[in-house]
Amino acid sequence: MRGLFYFCDMLLFIGGPEIIVVLLFIVMFFGSKKIPELAKGLGKAMREVKDASNDIKKEIRDSATSIKDDFDITK
Repeated sequence: MRGLFYFCDMLLFIGGPEIIVVLLFIVMFFGSKKIPELAKGLGKAMREVKDASNDIKKEIRDSATSIKDDFDITK
């Protein structure tokens, strides 16, 4: 979630003309037919990173819980 906030903060410092120049450069460099394919690939990559991050968080949470259970005196 932090990355989204950072991205939004960056967008605040980019004006309309800069966005138009960047979009024009992307269309010229990749071509208009490749842009949907690139966006789809970027979306899949972002999903994989998010899933991997969630898996790592889950493993850390599970291992912390098991360590807590190992040292629980009330058992």
